[in-house]
Amino acid sequence: MQGYVQVYTGEGKGKTTAALGLALRAVGAGLRVYIGQFIKNAPYSELTALKRFSQEITICQYGLGCFIYGPPSQEDLEAARQGFVTLRSALTGGEYDLVIADEINVAYDCKLLSEDDLLELIGLRPLEVELVLTGRGAPARVLEQADLVTEMRPLKHYYSRGIQARKGIES
Repeated sequence: MQGYVQVYTGEGKGKTTAALGLALRAVGAGLRVYIGQFIKNAPYSELTALKRFSQEITICQYGLGCFIYGPPSQEDLEAARQGFVTLRSALTGGEYDLVIADEINVAYDCKLLSEDDLLELIGLRPLEVELVLTGRGAPARVLEQADLVTEMRPLKHYYSRGIQARKGIES
């Protein structure tokens, strides 16, 4: 099977959710999935659900928590770098059919990773592996290299009315 590069970006909700939906579809077709989450380090409900597919889906979180409101610490930088190395290995190791780099665009935007890092992943991708990069702030050169780009943009959201994330729906 020919793999492609997909990017889910933009200011709207649903980038990670779209990637996870693709992961479920892939598992349903007998494919093996690797999900590497940058910045995140929390027990999100979707991760609890995906544990049921632990034979088909490997999930690793590379973050120390969401720091995105200030500069990253040296520990944040090291965690992202180690995560990048681990993700690159998963991409090129021959074990997975679908590799999802969740919030990698945010890691770039927060200066945890460089644009060259993201382009390196795209360049290293074996032809039969599907690579998905999620997160707002995808660099232009990544968008140019991708085969599929979806921009999520908010038209209306109840967050603007002060409604917090609800367990099972947003978290």
